[in-house]
Amino acid sequence: MSTSPDIICLGEPLIEFNRPREGDGRTWLQGFGGDSQNVAIAAARQGASTGYITSLGQDWMGDAFLELWAAEGVDASRVRRHPTAPTGVSFVTHTDAGHKFDYLRKNSAASLMQPADLPGGYVAGSRFLHLSAISQAISDSARATCDVAIAMAKAAGVKVSYDTNLRLRLWELDTARRTIDATIARCDIALPSLDDSQQLTGLESPDAIVDFYLALGAPVVALKMAGAGCLIATADKKIRVSPYSVTAVDATGAGDTFDGAFLARLLTGDDLESAGRYANVAAALSTQGYGAVAPIPNRSKVLAALRAETLRV
Repeated sequence: MSTSPDIICLGEPLIEFNRPREGDGRTWLQGFGGDSQNVAIAAARQGASTGYITSLGQDWMGDAFLELWAAEGVDASRVRRHPTAPTGVSFVTHTDAGHKFDYLRKNSAASLMQPADLPGGYVAGSRFLHLSAISQAISDSARATCDVAIAMAKAAGVKVSYDTNLRLRLWELDTARRTIDATIARCDIALPSLDDSQQLTGLESPDAIVDFYLALGAPVVALKMAGAGCLIATADKKIRVSPYSVTAVDATGAGDTFDGAFLARLLTGDDLESAGRYANVAAALSTQGYGAVAPIPNRSKVLAALRAETLRV
């Protein structure tokens, strides 16, 4: 019997400092971020068993992440601690145009991950391996680590989930396009967002974008469109899922919440439409508070919102 969690995420955790718009401009809320670890927590809060593969610094920030994951039920038994490199940091500020990220992550512990660090049996025993373009962009060695992890998963029949999260501060657009397209061709579930995909593909319409990613080889594409809901596509059908309306204050981590909730619901046996509707609601609810992790709803809150929506209809 496998001792691996059902969902294993790979990438870089970031200690988050978030500056609320209504604050004095000098007060920051300390929280937790990093897209792949947000996915692990989001899935765990929906009841899935999750684990994380990364490297942390020997610092208070690394200690804080281990305490967080223990409290959230995210398995950290394969997390490494680097003897000298620090844990990465992100700063989130807000304007009318949306949220903006700044980072202290160069030569972070996670960016120094190597393929040899991967626990192959741990990956092979899972049901989903989740990673993102950020996991690949933070360094050449991290990109190589992601490539090997995908190969391990594919060899073991583990499904690969991939978010195209685009951060042009980390790499050039042409490099991002080549890497992301090649990874889409190897993944089982592609989880792009509309704004990133428009930059990556040069296409504007959601239908054209999902067709592009399906043609690359992804069997399932779930395109996240923020306030417009999501479009889920396979070779046989397209499913449009309406948005769930909330008063949003901070969209940090909303896409990651969608990813984690979507995977968790697929593991319970939901069809694509049901999983997409659930994930849409979870992502919307996560925008009602500041920070990537703190506002992520648990399963009972999402189910209550779904029930209330059904009654309204």
